[in-house]
Amino acid sequence: MEREPISAEGYNKLREEIRRLEDDEMPKLAVLIADARAEGDLRENAEYHGQRENQGRMQAKINQLKSRLSHCVIVDKALMPKDVAGFGSIVMLKDLSNGKKEGYELVGPGEEDYDADIMKILLSGPLGQAIQGKKLGDVVELTTPRGKRKLEVTEVK
Repeated sequence: MEREPISAEGYNKLREEIRRLEDDEMPKLAVLIADARAEGDLRENAEYHGQRENQGRMQAKINQLKSRLSHCVIVDKALMPKDVAGFGSIVMLKDLSNGKKEGYELVGPGEEDYDADIMKILLSGPLGQAIQGKKLGDVVELTTPRGKRKLEVTEVK
């Protein structure tokens, strides 16, 4: 797997989530499992089996976050080129079919935010890949589940 860029803030956010899950949530689950085990026959103890499943899901999430973090490299956004869309860039796009303008910031794993005014999208995602390396005035053609889109780069910050 190729290494993905991530900001120091994004890296710290993922590390803190892993720490919280390992140090806070997993011990709580261990107590719940011990309490359920004390209730008697494990063959007919739904509470015990449910808590064991929760523990497995939590461990899988921790493993996924650790794997994601291991494939990242911390990059200083200030050192990135200012006129080319890339990691840390804010790119304004104009949909050529309806004239609607949208803003996107290209970020690393764990930093995405799709509810912000300027959406933070993954650099490794489909749109992030399509606009990476583009400059002011370039046209991006992208196939989405809703069909083909043509987007013009109107600004790169």
